[in-house]
Amino acid sequence: MSRRNAPCKRTVRVGSRGFTLIETALATVIIGVGVVAIVEAHQAFMRSNTWSSHAATATFLGNEIRELTMGLPKHDPVTGLRMGPDGVEGWGPEPGELVVADFDDLDDFDGITFAFDGTPGFADDDDLPGPIDAFGLVIPEIFSDGTVMLGEDGNPVAMIGWRQTVRVVKVHPTDPTWELDPGYFEPPSGASAGIAIDQFPLRVEVIVTYAGPFVSTATEITRVVWIVP
Repeated sequence: MSRRNAPCKRTVRVGSRGFTLIETALATVIIGVGVVAIVEAHQAFMRSNTWSSHAATATFLGNEIRELTMGLPKHDPVTGLRMGPDGVEGWGPEPGELVVADFDDLDDFDGITFAFDGTPGFADDDDLPGPIDAFGLVIPEIFSDGTVMLGEDGNPVAMIGWRQTVRVVKVHPTDPTWELDPGYFEPPSGASAGIAIDQFPLRVEVIVTYAGPFVSTATEITRVVWIVP
């Protein structure tokens, strides 16, 4: 067969096919849903991580107060807790006990709050400087690089937004949830020898709160509670 009579091979060129409008819309929706899910997962992780960090900090601050008060007697070692002509005497700080270094018994801490007092809104006028550690020293605010924040006077700034509020409660020996007045006592009756005013257990609570930037109301993060028999 001659080359002239050989069958010719035809090349068919198939044009490229683009995306339809529906396919494009579906792809956009799928990608958008995936991006939203990733963003929401990241935000949830950040919230969880922030809360975990705050919870760890709050637990640390509560336990620092516990360590600070661990070796203290329940009531003043000199004057004790007693009934006077005008009611109970010896509960709370004694005259002249103005700073944490002066507190020499547990009931001195009742109602005391340790908080940063350098910024309005973070502490009341009657709060003591804080938060404090187990040595009674103010804990400074620390940057992420490990350096300590300094104020305009060049001194370290206390942890901003954190508060340690201490509550000391007299409770019944058989029921630590039964709160008693500081002047309560049980006189002898029948076979019972009674319970003197200074012989009741104490329940100590450290309420740790935090108010972040631009937040006017503090949130309770944790509460450390223990019983002193």
